Order: sequence, then C-alpha cells, then structure tokens
Amino acid sequence: MHLTKEEKQEIFAKFGKSNTDTGSPESQIALFTNRIAHLTEHLKVHKKDFSTEHALKKMVGKRRRLLDYLKAKDIEKYRNLIKELKIRR
Repeated sequence: MHLTKEEKQEIFAKFGKSNTDTGSPESQIALFTNRIAHLTEHLKVHKKDFSTEHALKKMVGKRRRLLDYLKAKDIEKYRNLIKELKIRR
C-alpha cells in the first residue's frame, strides 16, 4: 500500500474522532477515497490491469454503502464529509 502508518493516522485524526479511530464511517470513507484516487491514477497508466479495476469497483461500492449508511444515520455529517472530500453523488 502506498500509505504509511503516519499518513493513515493523519487521515483518521482529520476525519475520525482521534488518530486511532479506525472504525467510524467518516474515517473509513476518507481512507477509501484516498485509495480510490491512488488506484484511479494507476489505471490511467495501466489500462489493461483488470484485477486492479475489479478491486477498484469493489472499493467504490463499499464506499457507496458506507456513505448511504452515514446519510441515513446523520445527514449533516454526510453533507460535511461530501463537501470536505469533494465527492460527487
């Protein structure tokens, strides 16, 4: 993985409740967004890497389910997270 332990802790500190909060939907969505951006850049160079493409599609679906959960649970957190991560619906 391209993220170091410190980079992950920064993501969790920014979007979660603390730098060790790995379970909250906000921190998981932020981590998935970072990974999705990395894989998207990889696929721009390696167009025929179908296993990575499959993993990317699964990751996007997982992030979508987490976003739907967060939207149902707390709409304000959802809106703030969407705005901060610049994710479009």
